[in-house]
Amino acid sequence: MAEVAQEKRSLRIADNDQARALFGQQDEHLRTLEKGLGVQVFSRGDELTITGPPEQVALAEDLLQRLLDLVRAGHGLSGQDIRYAAELAREGKVARLADMFQDTIVVTARGKPIRPKSLGQKRYVDAIRRHDMVFGIGPAGTGKTYLAMAMAIAAFKNREIGRIVLTRPAVEAGERLGFLPGDLQEKVDPYLRPLYDAVYDILGPEGFDKFTARGMIEVAPLAYMRGRTLDEAFIILDEAQNTTPEQMKMFLTRLGFGSKVVVTGDVTQVDLPRERESGLIQVQRVLDGVEGIAFVHLSERDVARHPLVNRIIQAYDAFEADKVPSVEDD
Repeated sequence: MAEVAQEKRSLRIADNDQARALFGQQDEHLRTLEKGLGVQVFSRGDELTITGPPEQVALAEDLLQRLLDLVRAGHGLSGQDIRYAAELAREGKVARLADMFQDTIVVTARGKPIRPKSLGQKRYVDAIRRHDMVFGIGPAGTGKTYLAMAMAIAAFKNREIGRIVLTRPAVEAGERLGFLPGDLQEKVDPYLRPLYDAVYDILGPEGFDKFTARGMIEVAPLAYMRGRTLDEAFIILDEAQNTTPEQMKMFLTRLGFGSKVVVTGDVTQVDLPRERESGLIQVQRVLDGVEGIAFVHLSERDVARHPLVNRIIQAYDAFEADKVPSVEDD
């Protein structure tokens, strides 16, 4: 058997801070690149050495240089960034890496820039910029709600809209909240807490209190949208897979002048009774091709959580694909 040709290339990094940012803690970023690109990467002093098959070495050198350029521009790199960058390199899409890093939507109260972390998320964010109504459909962890929230806060800060309205169906209570103890806020808080958490994370305690106290952010269950017309607002409907077709139609027709609507949901996690079709599933057929509306489908590749979340989603997808129908399913 012929021996596979090996090549060695070097990359010099004079700045120690830049080297540390590129290498990661205990060189974890380099180990990730080794695994993702099939090369060996060694660091000694200010020099990186890449060894492996010529094609992979060239790929790794190009990617490392692009990542170094991002570090020099002030961008931080996470382990997830490195894993995704390696995927893009293998697919010949590494040139798109800078597009994602340079697209800062808003900076959190703690100084953390919020940006798309995958090409799917970038496509989603661009769709929100270009359309008055966007449907973000995909599994948990793909950033659907969080990115929509960031876009809403950015639009408010840029004075493009006057308020933010966040809503989701309280499906577990059947939208009949009257029997629950407490005032309205106490009744709906358990169902709307994920929306509060996203706002809190972006704005921080002081910003959150200011926005909510002045009524600049309204959080309410979907049932309370009926009969309203929302002008100059950024409206987010979360967990939309749990709307009925009637609720979905009601919500979409709340759109007023100068407003933008983002609808998010995961069609594999419908909690409605079996006999009820999800409004999010139906609306894709109803509004397909309607001008001014965009549907963006995200996948496990866009998951921006712990790497295990991505693997769990893939495992469940494989399990469902191979599952043999039972007697109860017939």
